[in-house]
Amino acid sequence: MRIALQLEPLSGRLKLPLQYNREVQGMIYCNLDDALADWIHDEGLSLGKRSFKLFTFSHLQGRYHITPGTIEFSGAVRVHVGSVHEQILQSLAEHLLQGPAVRLGKEVCEVSSMEVEPLPEMSRPMRVRTLSPITIYSTLSTAEGRKKTYYYSPSERDWETQLLSNLKRKARALGWGEAQLQNLEDGKAHIRPIRISNRDLKIMKYGDTVIKAWSGVYELDLPEPFFLLAYDAGLGSKNSQGFGMVEVVKRLNEGGITDYDR
Repeated sequence: MRIALQLEPLSGRLKLPLQYNREVQGMIYCNLDDALADWIHDEGLSLGKRSFKLFTFSHLQGRYHITPGTIEFSGAVRVHVGSVHEQILQSLAEHLLQGPAVRLGKEVCEVSSMEVEPLPEMSRPMRVRTLSPITIYSTLSTAEGRKKTYYYSPSERDWETQLLSNLKRKARALGWGEAQLQNLEDGKAHIRPIRISNRDLKIMKYGDTVIKAWSGVYELDLPEPFFLLAYDAGLGSKNSQGFGMVEVVKRLNEGGITDYDR
């Protein structure tokens, strides 16, 4: 399930740190029931040593200009929030309806609209565009015994392998059976870059952590339950920090030229 929120800054302008994912995440947590917010933040769904929050959100969409260290939006901004847990979005919607003014960073905004997004029309494969960049990584040990985070690139074969493994772990955390998980075996599913360039590499910070992530257009050939899991909860890692949200795009063919309608 996904919802789209339109926020109107009361001052007409919304000034945020250039790396504003924490401010959007904080706005979401602050507008959930306390017990639900605590459970998601502190626990989530566990699988071994991993914990999955299973929600994600997009970048803010609107008119903006950038100055050193800050981004300033003029007028309304739009943000998409998705989760496999409907109670998260229900709680968020109820809080926003009860008190339609929200704080985003140091700014106060009014929720001018809120809508439930319809499910995309399903087919295989699906073309998607990132609403927030995708990150996937492994934690490795150096020869000196230190931990090192390695972020994968879409040009690497392991990028797809790691994304499919991450998706399978999310499904296991949700309690899906082994028979259903077999549908993601090699040759039965893929996640491939369609249109990316060096400009799609996003080097971002969340707190003190530097994160490498990728925007762009990708092809997802996934069984419907897995596609919807990726669509609602996000692709890859760090989804609850604002990574891995995608939207479906359609191809247009005019005069032999392939393009995208959005």
